[in-house]
Amino acid sequence: MANKLSKEQRKALIEKAEEDRAKHPKAKNAKSGFATIDEAAEKLENQN
Repeated sequence: MANKLSKEQRKALIEKAEEDRAKHPKAKNAKSGFATIDEAAEKLENQN
């Protein structure tokens, strides 16, 4: 079983993660999840 982190350790990890996200934001895809799935399904159908 993993060692439990103290509140201070958890807080420090969360702050570090938030800083990393602020420095390197992910570009969001304009498509919804369903549109992406539909597009993948269409590509697979066209392969056959």
